[in-house]
Amino acid sequence: MKKFLITGGAGFIGSALIRHIINNTNYHVINIDKLTYAGNLESLSEIENNERYSFEQIDICKADEIKKIFEKYQPDIVIHLAASTHVDKSIDAPDEFIQTNIFGTYVLLEESRSYWSRLKNGIQKDNFRFHHVSTDEVYGDLNKSDELFTEKTSYAPSSPYSASKASSDHLVRAWHRTFKLPTLITNCSNNYGPFQFPEKLIPLTILNALEGKPIPIYGDGKQVRDWLYVDDHARALLLVALSGSPGETYNIGGHNALQNIDVIKTVCQILDEVQPSKMEIVSKYENLITFVDDRPGHDLKYAIDASKIFKTLGWSPDENFNTGILETVKWYLNNKLWWEKLQDDRNKGMVE
Repeated sequence: MKKFLITGGAGFIGSALIRHIINNTNYHVINIDKLTYAGNLESLSEIENNERYSFEQIDICKADEIKKIFEKYQPDIVIHLAASTHVDKSIDAPDEFIQTNIFGTYVLLEESRSYWSRLKNGIQKDNFRFHHVSTDEVYGDLNKSDELFTEKTSYAPSSPYSASKASSDHLVRAWHRTFKLPTLITNCSNNYGPFQFPEKLIPLTILNALEGKPIPIYGDGKQVRDWLYVDDHARALLLVALSGSPGETYNIGGHNALQNIDVIKTVCQILDEVQPSKMEIVSKYENLITFVDDRPGHDLKYAIDASKIFKTLGWSPDENFNTGILETVKWYLNNKLWWEKLQDDRNKGMVE
């Protein structure tokens, strides 16, 4: 039975992937996560007692601890999601992003290479994979209205975050070319869905609206992003890990390119319908939208061409934005205890 070593498995995308694997396959999962502010084991409560699931609290930058994990569990596939991801934080304090996203990836690559090189020739060695999960932000900005990112698009990162992810992508490709390590890379668009940390655009909009707080939006709100439902992404990640060709890159997108202002207005309209405001100062949630100064170096448009993964592996998203965003809003309304605890921790200074 295959054993998956998943880094960052307590995060938003990582936890969705682990739930998908445990609930839909017979594979084993070893989750390693440092449990920084965005890591939340409560997102895995439904599977935490499953005999095929193990958790280790580990910093991926500590090579000796990573080596022990490989020796203890002997994984068949590594899926690397652990990363610092908040763009604003990378502008204010880039050091953590350089350390985790670049050096942490290097540590994992080296330990994976050492482990893989020691495997005896045969099925386990032939089928070993190192799957690096990255972002469409490495490509930079799209200039033309009908342009899409492909796997051949040149890298032009704009923020310290995207530059750190671009650097880690290059390391992964170098370890494949130089050392023949069987690596895979996926670059995804903006994810959304249940269990997303409240700092991100969609959950922040939902929770601020419910509390009658301003809903901030950068600049004029016309930045375009392609939105991918997290469960669709989880399916794609597992598919690539199992069936992707070593050395290849696969873009994963939701085919939902929308302006940020339209995303926020859609969330507000859904809330108006399913949970109308009872606050005197708020007749419609849309009235809470507040335009703030734009982020330095803010990219105007991201949009992904996901035709390669469809043509070669048969993947396409199940959710369109209308169905996915409705499910997301309903989830936050029905899981108040989950996000209230995160906000309480944040107010107590427990969240960066």
